[in-house]
Amino acid sequence: MQDFFETLRTQRWDDHRYYHHSRINQSLHLISAISFLVSYAYLFIDPVIAGLVAWLVSMTTRQIGHFFFEPKGFDEVNQATHEYKEEIKVGYNLQRKIVLLTICGLIPVVAYFMPQYLTWAVPEAYEDTPIRMTGMAWLFLGLAGLVFRVLQLWVKENLQAGLAWGFKIMTDPFHDIKLYYKSPVYLLRGELIDPMGHIKSH
Repeated sequence: MQDFFETLRTQRWDDHRYYHHSRINQSLHLISAISFLVSYAYLFIDPVIAGLVAWLVSMTTRQIGHFFFEPKGFDEVNQATHEYKEEIKVGYNLQRKIVLLTICGLIPVVAYFMPQYLTWAVPEAYEDTPIRMTGMAWLFLGLAGLVFRVLQLWVKENLQAGLAWGFKIMTDPFHDIKLYYKSPVYLLRGELIDPMGHIKSH
């Protein structure tokens, strides 16, 4: 168990130091984390809303931060190129995210124009409208994306790495709030990039 939590700690540390330099990205992650907690709560109330909030708000704000605001140049703090960081990323790098987000974007189109192709993936009770089909399909897409990457990491590294990453993803909203709750304040002060002094001295 100690090895598991050490793997989790390392994954969280690398995720922060390599991929969250932008204060805008950090602030968007804070919004994403709070909305993910709302989505978690709605899993027990209305899973359709949980799926819609998770993808329309949580994932959208999160990925906007990574795609448009996170620096893509040489990382002076970690002495690493963007290409190197993309290659070693434990979770979904930008290329994998494009595939996942493309599937996400196609689901509401299929739900509206060709719902018969989604019925296999959605419980019958949620097949009545395109929005409800989309919400449930997005919920299952998130779960499938999580399981798929855990299995990939199991094959590539080991089961512990995969399970640690899966646990990290599920608990990231809590951890992101802890890490980035001050980021909007720094952003309002005009600080666009986190100086990462704590990384340099680590």
